[in-house]
Amino acid sequence: MVLFLSLIVTWLATTALTLTGLSREAARFQARSAWTGTGFTTAEAEKVVDHPVRRRIVMLLMVVRSAGLMSIIVSLVLSFVGTGGDVSRLGRLLWLLGGVVLLWLLANSRVLDRWLNRIMTWALGRWTDLDTRDYTSLLNLSGEYAINELKIREGDWLAGKPLSECRLRDEGITVLGIHRDDGDYIGAPKADTELYAGDTVILYGRAEALRRLDDRRADAAGEREHEQARNEQEAK
Repeated sequence: MVLFLSLIVTWLATTALTLTGLSREAARFQARSAWTGTGFTTAEAEKVVDHPVRRRIVMLLMVVRSAGLMSIIVSLVLSFVGTGGDVSRLGRLLWLLGGVVLLWLLANSRVLDRWLNRIMTWALGRWTDLDTRDYTSLLNLSGEYAINELKIREGDWLAGKPLSECRLRDEGITVLGIHRDDGDYIGAPKADTELYAGDTVILYGRAEALRRLDDRRADAAGEREHEQARNEQEAK
């Protein structure tokens, strides 16, 4: 029973890791590695450590494993402790070996794996609020792209302009949202949305382009920088 529950737990962890974007084989390897306490320095392991949702799944698996390992040891000891003779002990040994063989067959059953995967995927979506989307990979934030906050100050190039006039899309920059100075938030702002000093703008684009935009002032040099950024983006 303990071995069966261990199999179910690793199946559940495998499914959860798969939902974060790991391949099925990589997710199964990482789940069983964490459950058995075997550490491997691999690229997949680094992806698990660097990803907050995967890290939570593996940490939970480690906690469950710390209690489950003791249960396995106790169960094995109790299986061979009793008042019965050698025949009784031999019978328990045969039952134990038969159960291990059965669990090994179940663990390698493709049909059962697909069936359990559907059930566990549905259960995770139905009874948990686990956000398994890997936004870092989806937005390529590990490369030259980034999401940054830009605080608009008096005299900044963005201050006092509608988004349509800024034409940031021509520079390869997307405005995801705006935090107003009074606490209001505008998500996915429209082209006629005005930008004011004191606003904090959430931007997505190349990290270097965002840095230069943060330094741009509302003068002739700022306009030249805007045109230069547009030309560089068109050349890409």
